[in-house]
Amino acid sequence: MSKSLEWFGALTAIAFSLLVASNSGNEVLGFVLLFISAIAIGLWAFLGKHYGILLLQFFYATAGIIGVLRWL
Repeated sequence: MSKSLEWFGALTAIAFSLLVASNSGNEVLGFVLLFISAIAIGLWAFLGKHYGILLLQFFYATAGIIGVLRWL
């Protein structure tokens, strides 16, 4: 389960980066993916006691929420 969260979070973060960087009009979907990624990696970090990464994921989740609200 832990490895699945790690890889799922990493892949959704990559998709977020590509969507936002492409400037293709899919920014809202990108920021939703950022939020999902932050949740997945945050759970992975919590389970593995990687508290620095967990703190970073709170920032990324917040950025995802702000991004969605800004683009709506």
